Amino acid sequence: MSDLLKQRWLYGVGALYLALMAVFLFFEQYWILLLPIAAAIVGVALFRLDWLFLLVTLLTPLSINVEDIGGGFGLHLPTEPLMFGLMLVFLVRVFHDGYFDSRVMRHPLTLAIFINLSWVLITCFTSEEPLVSIKFFLSRLWFVVGFFFIATQVFRDQVNIRRYLWMYIVPLTIVAVYTMVVHSTHNFDQKPAHWVMQPFFKDHTSYGAVLAMFYPIVWAYLWSKNLTINTKIVIGVIMALLTLAIILSYTRAAWVSLVGVIFLYFLVQAKIRWWIVVMLAAGAIVGGFAFQEQVLMKLEKNRQDSSDDLAEHVNSISNVATDASNLERINRWSAALRMFEERPFLGFGPGTYKFYYAPYQHSSQLTIISTNFGDLGNAHSEYFGPLAEMGVLGLVTFLLIIGIAIYKFIVVYYDTKSREMKVVVMGTFLGFITYVVHGTLNNYLDLDKANVPFWGFMALLVAIELYHKDKSEEATAY
Repeated sequence: MSDLLKQRWLYGVGALYLALMAVFLFFEQYWILLLPIAAAIVGVALFRLDWLFLLVTLLTPLSINVEDIGGGFGLHLPTEPLMFGLMLVFLVRVFHDGYFDSRVMRHPLTLAIFINLSWVLITCFTSEEPLVSIKFFLSRLWFVVGFFFIATQVFRDQVNIRRYLWMYIVPLTIVAVYTMVVHSTHNFDQKPAHWVMQPFFKDHTSYGAVLAMFYPIVWAYLWSKNLTINTKIVIGVIMALLTLAIILSYTRAAWVSLVGVIFLYFLVQAKIRWWIVVMLAAGAIVGGFAFQEQVLMKLEKNRQDSSDDLAEHVNSISNVATDASNLERINRWSAALRMFEERPFLGFGPGTYKFYYAPYQHSSQLTIISTNFGDLGNAHSEYFGPLAEMGVLGLVTFLLIIGIAIYKFIVVYYDTKSREMKVVVMGTFLGFITYVVHGTLNNYLDLDKANVPFWGFMALLVAIELYHKDKSEEATAY
């Protein structure tokens, strides 16, 4: 094409766009102003999928949840539409090229994810609410495709590992500063702490969970060798801000999860045999059941409710006698177990717990924050939720993913040669574990903010094992 013809095409397209914009603005259709941004995103998706992946990561902490876009469905903007587009472009590329790294496809973690997704899809067809369950499956699919399968390939370039982590940490720190500024206008009291992070987070529990996931990563980076003094100062400031944000979130589950990873860190460093850890865990579980009456009697003596005083708030963690938040969790878990007993194999369908748990509440377990309509959300557990919604295999296949991930994190940490990569593996491992612990008390895998690190950390693990763990210190320093 000659230069003159190219110029004519350019002028023609430009004139057409200006004419269209004038017409749409005349009829007050202002969405036309977003067309250049949409065109730029499409171009990035077609030619630089890694850039779009990192853009979604950057926007996730800043995304806004729209509760109802129609039909009772919610959406996180702008991230979920971008994730859906990310998934479509990736799938078209894979089917067009007929290739995806077979090592990733054969990885035990990938196989476990496939098994889980397959069971989620099967239970969509037996669901009490098929449309809800299909939306749940599609949402899970674009999170997994975007932040596991695509991520493993983006992380083949080790620089993208650092970019991914910090492109989430920096905007998350901005949200934390915003939250603390708003909180300061309410004297840092406990009750306002439940909502001052809005509109970026729905409540303080999801906010605390995500802060806890990235806190060990920032801590781990402080141990990197190749950092300038200025970089260490910046990381130190970020860590101080996140520490303050976690304390002021008044999220007890986040505090518990961070205490848990401290214990785990020393176990890994001491290289305690895995079977010893399993035996200790099994012993603790068996002991808990054997002495459950004595344990419950001891816990019921604690009458400390949630409080503005941090010491009292920590003490309220074990209050199962009067603390409404703790009692409501027990109510939700009990309802989930009763739902499981009724449908132990297929469950009620993915994403349906909140629509069906109301009649499974027991009057003796209702709290001041319970409702007879059962319209206050999910099962408050990443483990009881799947059990009620997808039956025993829903829980088992999810636990299989977590079990393989934990095993692989530890093995890869020991096998990785580069100290810098070991820092990354340990930080993401501990961040991942905070969510595993947190999942006993809450569940947030319906939120983009939790899914991006949850699946992304596992993708980072697979990428380091397949592409980076055998590289020398010199080859991996960055």
